[in-house]
Amino acid sequence: MNAIIQHTDVGAYALGLLEEPDRRAFESHLTVCPACREELGALRGLAASLDGLPPIASDGSSGGALGVWGSAPGEDADPAPPVRPDPAVVTDLLLRRRRLDRRRRMSQALVGVAAGLVLMGGAAGLGVTVGADREETPPVVESGVEALFRNGRPVAATDAGTGVSGQVATERKQWGSLVGLRLSRVRGPLECELVAVDRTGRAHTVAGWAVPPKGYGFPGSPPALTLQGGTALSPGEITRFEVRTIGSDRTLLTVPNT
Repeated sequence: MNAIIQHTDVGAYALGLLEEPDRRAFESHLTVCPACREELGALRGLAASLDGLPPIASDGSSGGALGVWGSAPGEDADPAPPVRPDPAVVTDLLLRRRRLDRRRRMSQALVGVAAGLVLMGGAAGLGVTVGADREETPPVVESGVEALFRNGRPVAATDAGTGVSGQVATERKQWGSLVGLRLSRVRGPLECELVAVDRTGRAHTVAGWAVPPKGYGFPGSPPALTLQGGTALSPGEITRFEVRTIGSDRTLLTVPNT
């Protein structure tokens, strides 16, 4: 008897359907399987209730007026021994019952989890209000660049020759500076980079990007390019920022860091 068969023989054992070798093997299995012992306790009550029912006659009716096994009252017919149900059928029914019980418990658990999440959402201020007839305004989620311009140090400039306009914000980090850029009034197609120039005149690349043909800040194009980068320089080491074209090294915009 393998482990799977042992687990499925609980109902057959409770109804006394196991042969002697299988019965002894299952009783040995019970000593090491708490789950089978628990299920056996539940099924013993079922077996006791089945034991008190009259057998079913061959025509589908119970004992009643035809006697216990289908004999007319007063006849001295030898009762035929009751036919044991097929153990495979009993086992299949019991397994089906266990699956239904498991699904019911899972459904109850999911309902409980969903209710708990709703309550947690209300407690966390996510706009779930019990008993209130109003709608809460959802919180505004800022992007990294928006938070950088709000919390960092912004500087801005416009180049009179190219017409390009931009804002740069910096925030000091342990590793250097976090840098945000808003760039407008630039036409493409171009490949550009933002560089931070230190006090010695050395340029440090902060970020690079491609400008689409329609550019930014013109009719039919996005109002501005917004991006974020970083440099190993601290904010105090940066004298200015420059927006340069890649390849031609043309400076489109200079933003002093003062």
